Amino acid sequence: MAKTQQKKKKKSQNFSRYLKWFWGLFFSGVLAFFLLFLFAAWGVFGEMPTFERLENPQTNLATEILSSDGETLGKFYLDDNRTPVAYEELPSNLVDALVATEDARYYEHSGIDARGTLRALVFLGQRGGASTISQQLARQLFVGVRSKNKFQAITQKIKEWVIATRLERNYTKEEIIAMYMNIYDFNYNADGIRSASKIYFGKEPKDLRTEESAVLVGMLKNSSLYNPLRRPELVQDRRNTVLSQMAKYGYLTNAQKDSLQSLKMDINFNPESHREGLATYFRMYLQRFLNQWVKENPKPVSDDGRETWNIYLDGLKVYTTIDSRMQANAEKAVAEHMKRLQAEFFHQNTSLRNPTTPFQDLESEEIRLIMERAMKNSERWRKMRAEGKSEKEIRASFTKKTEMTVFDWNSETQEKDTVMTPLDSIRYYKTFLRAAMMSMEPQTGHVKAWVGGIDYKHFQYDNVIQGARQAGSTFKPFVYAAAIDQLRYSPCDQLPDNQYCIEANKHGNPEPWCPKNSNGKYSGEMYTLKRALANSINTVTAQLIDRVGPKPVVSIVRNLGLTREILEVPSIALGTPDFNVYEMVGAYGTFANQGVYVKPVMVTRIEDKNGTVLYEYTPETKDVLSKEVAYAMINLMEGVTEGGSGTRLRHNTRGEESVYKEIITGYPYEFQNPIAGKTGTTQNQSDGWFMGMVPNLVTGVWVGGEDRSTHFKTIVYGQGASMALPIWALYMKQNYANPELGISDGEFIAPEEMTINTDCTKKIDSIIQVNDLEDDLDDLGF
Repeated sequence: MAKTQQKKKKKSQNFSRYLKWFWGLFFSGVLAFFLLFLFAAWGVFGEMPTFERLENPQTNLATEILSSDGETLGKFYLDDNRTPVAYEELPSNLVDALVATEDARYYEHSGIDARGTLRALVFLGQRGGASTISQQLARQLFVGVRSKNKFQAITQKIKEWVIATRLERNYTKEEIIAMYMNIYDFNYNADGIRSASKIYFGKEPKDLRTEESAVLVGMLKNSSLYNPLRRPELVQDRRNTVLSQMAKYGYLTNAQKDSLQSLKMDINFNPESHREGLATYFRMYLQRFLNQWVKENPKPVSDDGRETWNIYLDGLKVYTTIDSRMQANAEKAVAEHMKRLQAEFFHQNTSLRNPTTPFQDLESEEIRLIMERAMKNSERWRKMRAEGKSEKEIRASFTKKTEMTVFDWNSETQEKDTVMTPLDSIRYYKTFLRAAMMSMEPQTGHVKAWVGGIDYKHFQYDNVIQGARQAGSTFKPFVYAAAIDQLRYSPCDQLPDNQYCIEANKHGNPEPWCPKNSNGKYSGEMYTLKRALANSINTVTAQLIDRVGPKPVVSIVRNLGLTREILEVPSIALGTPDFNVYEMVGAYGTFANQGVYVKPVMVTRIEDKNGTVLYEYTPETKDVLSKEVAYAMINLMEGVTEGGSGTRLRHNTRGEESVYKEIITGYPYEFQNPIAGKTGTTQNQSDGWFMGMVPNLVTGVWVGGEDRSTHFKTIVYGQGASMALPIWALYMKQNYANPELGISDGEFIAPEEMTINTDCTKKIDSIIQVNDLEDDLDDLGF
C-alpha cells in the first residue's frame, strides 16, 4: 500500500514537473516570439519604416501625359512605369480574383493569417504559403527580395509580419489592395495594375473582363515565370486556377467558371516605351519642355529630400492640347502618303537613272563631304570618342559590316534585319524622304496633332520644331498681307505678268533682281492678286514687295511669330528664309483668327500626384492685322484651292489620264467645303509645303530630304502639291469622318463691315467691257 502511494506521489511529482516544463517552454516560446517581434520593431534585424514612411510609402511614379480627350499619350519614367489608381477604379472581378487566390481570409485577419501560418509550419509550406496580401505588400514596399540565407529569410519574414500589422492599422483593407495592385511589377514596363492592363489588354483597369483580371492575378505568383508572351499555355493554366479559386469561394458559379475557362486567352500587347506608341515626337518635345520647367520651378520642401521636381519619379500629370484621335489620323495620313511617295522616289533614283543617288546633281567631293559630316555627327562616333577610341579606330568601325535593324516601309513592322557597314547605313537612311505636320486650333492656339517625322525609332530629328527649311511660296501670303494692309490693295486689284526687275541698291538689294516664274515664262496677262497667289506668279509678288518694301513685310512676319533673322531684301518675297512647321502654323493661324496671333500652346496644366495644380498656361496673343485684312487674305488663299495649285483637293482624279501617277493624285479627295491654303516649293524641289485652313483648324505639312540635295529631279513629283498636300487631304478626310471632332466645314466668318473688295466678278466684267470698247475704238480707227 505504501509503495503504491509512493508511486502515485512520484507520478504526480513527475507530471507537475512536466507540466511546469511545458508551461515554461510555452511561455518561453511566447516570450521569444514576442521578443522577436519587439526586436524586429526596434530594428534589430534591419531598418524598419518609420510612421511617416508607413503613412507615405515612397514609390517611383511615372509622369503621365494626357490628351485633351482624356487618353494617356505616354509616360516619362526611368525604371518604374507606374501610374497609381484608386480602389474605386479597380473592377470587382479583379479584387475578387485577388482575394480568392492570394488571401481567402483577407477580410478576417489583421495582417497575419493564424490558420495559414500554422498550416505552413505544420506542413512546411507543402500545402501553400501563409503570406497575406498585407505581408506581400510589406515585402514589396519595405523588405525586398527574399534572401537565400535561412536566418535572414526568417528575420525578413518576421519583419513582414510586423510591418503587415502596422499597415493594417494605418490603412483600410481597400487601400491595402489598391497599394498592392499599384506596386507589383508585371514585366515589360508594366509597373502596377494600370500599366499592366494597358500593356497586356489595351484598356483601363475598370474595363477588364473577369478572365483578363484572372490572367493578371495569376501573374502575381511570379510574373517572370507566368509570362503571357513567352509561356501562353502556362499562363492560361494559371488563369484557369484563379477562376477555380473564385468559384471555390463563391465569387463565380461553376457554370460561369466553366464558360470562362473555355475561352481562349486574348492578349492585346501594347508595349509602352519612349520610342513607341502615339505622338512620340511630341512626347520628346514635351520632355524638353518639362526639363526646362523643372529648372524654373523649384519643388516645395518634401520628405523625399529633392529640391526639384523629377519628371521620372514624382508622378506628375501633364494635360496637353493634343487630341488622341486627331493625332492618330495625322500619323496615319503621314504614313500612308509617305510610303507611296518613297516608293516613287526609289523608282526614280536607281543607280542607273541617277548615278549619284540619293543626291541630285552633286560632284563626288560634295557627296564625300556630306557623308563625312554625317559620320562625325553620328551616335557611333560620339560614343566611341567618349570611350577614348582614336579617330583611326572610329573610322575603321564605319567600314566593318555588322548586323543591324533598319527602317523599311515595306515590312509589316517597318523594320528589317540586315548586314551592312555603318557608313552604308548612313547613305541608306539619306535615301528616305522626311515629313513634318502640325495642326492647331487658331482661336485658342491649342495644338491638336504633332508629327515630327516618319518613324521616331529610326528618325529622331523632330522636323516640326527642330528643323527649319526654306518656306518657298508659303511665304508669299505675308507679302500680300503687307500690301493689302499698307497700300490698301484688294484681292481684285491687277498686276501684269511681265518680266520685272528691282534695280540694284533699292531696298538694300546689292544687285539687280529679276525673278522668273517657275516655268521660266511670262504670259503678259493681267492677274488679279487672288489669281496671282493661286498660281504662284513670282513676277506679281516681286512687284508687290517692290511697292510695299521688304521692311513692312519683315515687321508683319515678326509679329506673326516668325522671329528668326530675316534679311530685309526683296528676294525674301519668294520664300528664301528658313522657318519650321511650328512657326508657320502659328503665323497662318492669325489669318483664320481674324488677325489675332495666338502663340501655339501644347501644355494647359501640370499637377502633382495629389492633384495640386503646379502650372496653368496663360494665352499669349497679339493683334497683328485688322479683321478686314485677315479676311481678305483668307479670300486670297481660298483661290489656291478653287483654281490654283491646290485645286486637286476638289477633284477625284482616280482613273483620269494624267501626267502624274496614282501614287500622287489617285486619292478621291472631292472636298466641297471652303478651304484656304497655299502650296510651296523651293529651289530644285528640295522642299514641298502645304498650309491648309478651315475656320477652326490650321495645319501645316512639310516634306523633303534630310539634305537639300536629296530631292526629286522634276517638279512633277517635287512640288508641294504632290509631296505635302496629299497628307493634309488624307488627314482632313479622316477628321471629317468623325463628327465628334467638330471640324468646321462651313464658311470663314467675314467682318460685319468689309471695305476691301473680295468679290472680283463685277470688277472683272467691267474690265472686259473696257477692253471690248478699246478694241471697238481700234477698229474705228481712233
